[in-house]
Amino acid sequence: MIRSVCLYCGSGAGLDPAYAAAAREFGETVAKAGVRLVYGGGGTGLMGEAARAALAAGGEVIGVIPRFLREREAQLNECTELVITPGMHERKQTMFDRADAFVTLPGGVGTLEELAEQMTWAQIGRHKKPILILDVKGFWRPLLALFAHMREAGFIRAENEVKPIVAEKVVDILPMLHAAAERAQLAG
Repeated sequence: MIRSVCLYCGSGAGLDPAYAAAAREFGETVAKAGVRLVYGGGGTGLMGEAARAALAAGGEVIGVIPRFLREREAQLNECTELVITPGMHERKQTMFDRADAFVTLPGGVGTLEELAEQMTWAQIGRHKKPILILDVKGFWRPLLALFAHMREAGFIRAENEVKPIVAEKVVDILPMLHAAAERAQLAG
């Protein structure tokens, strides 16, 4: 069962307004479903859009931010709970510990790194939590093509492959996560 979702996304808004719209829709959707939002604790960019939308819809929002990023990412003090960590490693571990699933919206290198880390941890058996990519207007298609290329080149072997779930619409995210969690539970 998915009770909390960790969101990875940009601390910037990007150039296409569709990214911010998707972040707001995601925040509102999880809040209305009673699913807790765990995210990076910032008030800027897509992070801030998603968190504010979840809070406005009555949701629970846990922000996790390292001490040194509190000003740079304009920590969102309105979070239901704001966890200040000493550094990035503690931030990522706290977010992992508090999440039942991971969702990635558009973002930059940091977002990509967080997604890759969760895929790596799943690949080495550290967790079986669902990992979903929201492919807003094809944003992640180049990355998905790179994964296919890595597979074809023999660097992702079938026995170790971790396939993230890919959704194109926010409305599909929670049903896809719930289905993946059920499959993982049945597989044991």
